[in-house]
Amino acid sequence: MLENAVGMIVIILAINIVYVTLFTIRMIFTLKGQRYFAALTSIVEVIIYIIGLGLVLDNLDRVENLIAYAIGYSIGVLVGMKIEEKLALGYITVNVITKEYEPDIPNALRDKGYGVTNWVAHGREGERLMMEILTSRKSEKALYKTIKELDPKAFIISHEPKTFFGGFWVKGIRR
Repeated sequence: MLENAVGMIVIILAINIVYVTLFTIRMIFTLKGQRYFAALTSIVEVIIYIIGLGLVLDNLDRVENLIAYAIGYSIGVLVGMKIEEKLALGYITVNVITKEYEPDIPNALRDKGYGVTNWVAHGREGERLMMEILTSRKSEKALYKTIKELDPKAFIISHEPKTFFGGFWVKGIRR
């Protein structure tokens, strides 16, 4: 009897981890405009969801099944987020304000393949260099590392752009 209970808990836990991981990935595909990947993922997701929920509903008298379902859900969120980090779909725009005005930084970044638009900005303590850089999310950490090497006190803000028009990046993005 105990063997069946433990087996049921493990099955429910595993099913919910897989379901919520797929749910998270599908949501990311949807938000990134990858509609066909999102649709295909949702087919598998729903089948797994129905199986898992059916097991729990058939055994509602067992509180450990509900707990396994909840724990599996939370672990699935964590796993899905980790997979999303690894996929790193899309692009980011990084705004950088240097501590001192240093005109060589944009060219150093361009030499590494980043698209940089720069201008002189004025802050409380004088002139600063302002840069706007568009890069793939896969290159995000490498870009931050490079910026920190060029100016350890740089102020960095990033956000995810939704639409692109014009510029030299558009041809590469459309591929």
